[in-house]
Amino acid sequence: MRISEQSDGSPLPEGRKAQVAAFVQRHFTWPGSLRLHGAAFGLDLLRAPANVLLSPLLFLTRMLAWLCRRIGLVALSGWLMRRRLLLRTAVSARVEILILRELLAVPLPPDAAGLDQAALGRALLAAPPLREPIRQRGSPAAAQAMSDRILDAIAEYSGTRAAMAEFTTALVMLALGAAVFQSLTPGAMSMAPGLAGQIAQRAAIAEFPLGPMLGAGWYSVFPIGPSPRLIALTMAGLVLFGAVVASFAGMIADPVQVRLGIHQRRLNRLMAAVDAEIGHQPEQPFVTREHVLVRVFDLWDAALSLFRAFRG
Repeated sequence: MRISEQSDGSPLPEGRKAQVAAFVQRHFTWPGSLRLHGAAFGLDLLRAPANVLLSPLLFLTRMLAWLCRRIGLVALSGWLMRRRLLLRTAVSARVEILILRELLAVPLPPDAAGLDQAALGRALLAAPPLREPIRQRGSPAAAQAMSDRILDAIAEYSGTRAAMAEFTTALVMLALGAAVFQSLTPGAMSMAPGLAGQIAQRAAIAEFPLGPMLGAGWYSVFPIGPSPRLIALTMAGLVLFGAVVASFAGMIADPVQVRLGIHQRRLNRLMAAVDAEIGHQPEQPFVTREHVLVRVFDLWDAALSLFRAFRG
């Protein structure tokens, strides 16, 4: 079998790369992405806001894990990397099931999306491709550890979808801010004061004692500012709006990432890590960096808000 080198230097069989390419085309382009996100209707609309709030904590955990590895605390670093802080959305569960079923030949029932990690681990250990690797491990504990590492890598991969959905939402916020406020607003924090100001201004004009027409003239000369309470409520509303957008942002982000080759490269890296684990080869940990990209937008959003607050 001919072996090729990926952009990150890890070898992957051509047959596996073709399998990944077909998977990407089947599930991450339209209409595959639309079918995939059909699972977002329901409890994902509640999980998405929670994940938006948990994402910065996940980023801090990943940074702490990297620092621990740098100073030699490998066991603690591994423990931190295995923490699943984000809620498992129905869309993420569907992606994980599709990877297990189609790329790893794991026999799963039609309703496998409802299975917990223990049940998925048992199904993974029963997969035909893992029979020989399990025998080579020599003990049930070693085989279970291998299964856990594979599932952790797949969960890490599905978690990148939440990060890219947040990134897409930030771009939507940026476009809205440019169109409505003629300013850069990469998030709810920087957009809330401007939107709250417009709400307060319009409410004051509508309630002007001499009528809205004279009110518009009066408040154009003497503009009214939003109250802190209105800014806080507006920010909360924008966060909820952003979370709902993030639930379905993959329908936009998936085809774009396919076009740019991002989906295939990321999934190739995952499969290289999984295949190395199955083949008892040197460890190739699957680590994603998309959460860092989203946090750049968060820092930009916070910096803009602080700058405007001090300037005001």
